[in-house]
Amino acid sequence: MVELRRTVRFTISSGAGGGGRNAFGGRPPMRDLGQYYELDVVCIGEPEARTGYLIDIKRIDDAVRASFVPRLGELVADDPRVAPESVAGALFESLRERLPGLVRGAVWRLTPAQSIEITTEGAMPQPDTTRVLVRERFDFAASHRLHVAGLSDEENRRLFGKCNHPSGHGHNYRLEACVALPSDAGGAPGFCVDELERLTDELILRRFDHKHLNLDTEEFRDGSGINPTVENIARVCYERLAPAVRASEGNAILACVTVWETDRTSATYPAPA
Repeated sequence: MVELRRTVRFTISSGAGGGGRNAFGGRPPMRDLGQYYELDVVCIGEPEARTGYLIDIKRIDDAVRASFVPRLGELVADDPRVAPESVAGALFESLRERLPGLVRGAVWRLTPAQSIEITTEGAMPQPDTTRVLVRERFDFAASHRLHVAGLSDEENRRLFGKCNHPSGHGHNYRLEACVALPSDAGGAPGFCVDELERLTDELILRRFDHKHLNLDTEEFRDGSGINPTVENIARVCYERLAPAVRASEGNAILACVTVWETDRTSATYPAPA
């Protein structure tokens, strides 16, 4: 089995006409005030032996533009205030009908920091469960020192190097929360992005932003907390946020939290199965 991903970029606007290419500007080109989106379509299966194709990517482009794009345009024209996560399942089903037995999932990018992922689970070619995953990124600045109280100063310096400097050092952390919602291909989940933003701000950002984690926070306090590695920061953020998401309306659960310490180093908790 092989997985093939295809990104389709498009615009929704009243002045949209024909023309354009599937380039970074989207197709059709933006000609007035409107919305720009990207949709990553995930197909899975066995490539055809003779051609080596799982599917001609032009078929994916055509299917998106014949189903997802016009349906979304109708929804925007009807009521632009509708929550994207409430219609993602139905839009995905319209795409699956165009490409039966091939589409495993899709990632609908609303903004550079916010996306909705629709995934199917179960044996192909007829997956039996659909999930909607809402992802949003945040940032916070914090300083920390990597130090284990039970080890000697020499051992700490050997293990953590410059990250063990007594004064600590800082990072501009990025955090992505991923919330899983049930989907019935058109139902309206009660959990919304506004709630995710409120909870993340209240439980994580206010607590850790512009703080020295070892000195200013209970979770990582020197001598009584845990070492503020990126792995532990991801776990602590998950454990603070998960119960609040679960207690909200809409049968939502926090699937995972990813924290980037730098653009090259990140940790996700819990790890995907």
